[in-house]
Amino acid sequence: MTRRRTKIIATLGPVTDDDDVLRQMIQAGVNVCRINLSHGSHDDQRRRAAQARRLSQELNLEVGLLADLKGPKIRIEKFASSPIQLKTGDSFALDAAMGDTVGDQHRVGVSYAGLPDDVDSGDMLLLDDGLISMRVTSVEDRKVHCEVVNGGALADRKGLNLQGGGLSVPGLAEDDLVDIPHAAGLDIDYLAVSFPRNADDMNRARQLLRDAGSEAGLAAKIERTEAIDNLASIIDASDAVLVARGDLGVEIGDAELPGLQKRIIDMALRQNRVVITATQMMQSMVENPIPTRAEVLDVANAVIDGSDAVMLSAETAIGKYPVKVVESMHRVCLGAERHSAQFQPSDNLNVRFQRIDQAIAMAAMFTANNIPIQAIVALTESGSTARWLSRVRSTVPIFALSPNARSRRQMALFRDVYPVEHSVTPNLSAAAVTDEALKHLYGAGLVGIGDRVIFTMGDQMGMRGGTNTMKVLQVGDEGSPEYQSELGR
Repeated sequence: MTRRRTKIIATLGPVTDDDDVLRQMIQAGVNVCRINLSHGSHDDQRRRAAQARRLSQELNLEVGLLADLKGPKIRIEKFASSPIQLKTGDSFALDAAMGDTVGDQHRVGVSYAGLPDDVDSGDMLLLDDGLISMRVTSVEDRKVHCEVVNGGALADRKGLNLQGGGLSVPGLAEDDLVDIPHAAGLDIDYLAVSFPRNADDMNRARQLLRDAGSEAGLAAKIERTEAIDNLASIIDASDAVLVARGDLGVEIGDAELPGLQKRIIDMALRQNRVVITATQMMQSMVENPIPTRAEVLDVANAVIDGSDAVMLSAETAIGKYPVKVVESMHRVCLGAERHSAQFQPSDNLNVRFQRIDQAIAMAAMFTANNIPIQAIVALTESGSTARWLSRVRSTVPIFALSPNARSRRQMALFRDVYPVEHSVTPNLSAAAVTDEALKHLYGAGLVGIGDRVIFTMGDQMGMRGGTNTMKVLQVGDEGSPEYQSELGR
């Protein structure tokens, strides 16, 4: 069976509450389940997290769990009768002083009280993901007066952006301060931070997460203009980066988005971080059983550019064809991988090694890309070596053997990495350790007789970050390895 190298993230929602649906989605190829904390109650989210854990264990598959914070997304408030119809040229006001008063055809409240302080005459405000636009004509006390440039139907609680960015909302919303401990209680593997402005926002979220007792990784969602200005430092403060093309596209404009997506992916890979591409990747499959050709090309380009994972949102949470969309994305990823370059150009490698395990991983990938190798095996406790290995593009599968369940689930997000549960028997010699691991992989059908295999491991097994050894071995008769260096032949 052809192994897919790019990972798939699927958002849970009302559609996936059916065990049969989620089970089929996982079997179709879901690697990480996403819980969007913007939707559903805490009880709903706890139930979905437990369901994902239960079904993945039943299927004996390593499936990660990602929780996505609401963030300080700005929204309009509610109307007396929703939606209203706005026409080009209409006057309309966004009133930060309305409180609980419902809106009408002429004005509506806004969730961000500081909006009047952040905008000036001539600024363009974009509502409902840019479908409706308004130009600010004046600011009077706490009311922002606008002229509608592009009209349409405007419903309750739609999002609001300032074209070009510049709103001074904080990086973490008040709700996030409650949701971070809640997410920690879900036993998540990753936490996505929405709308971070800078590295300080990521560091604060990490500290709150650690204070809540979670060792989950942190993913920065790049969706504000301010984040682009601080991109390198945000990536450095994160474990993963998510290209969130919805709000980002609204703020910077559609024309700038493709180039910026490529820049974010490239920078994340150069800084050895995991990168996810998201938002409307197969949006038409919310209603239709097959994707459009444009969506196929969008997913394929994200794969070819080097994304570790591609993400489904409404397509699986509320869509009509949640299993079919996972199957479609699986096929498109496989097709794109067949046409991708075999490995990342050497000038993209981070060659300033700061850790021994990173140097070992890079040496292993250089070897794998220059002599015939059928598999790379990483004996890893924390999963960090597997992450370094996955940063260099190759067609060689990386089997990451770890006794740590959280590490295996986190590695489920890494491109080219296939986590395998394995505990090393204590007090074995190094040769016996590799012998035991190869027999385990052979028994699982992951390596075959005669395969050349690169091993990365540490002298002291079970030590986090202790990888300091690389070996090249060959699987011998009946699954027993012949301990002869293939490099010397």
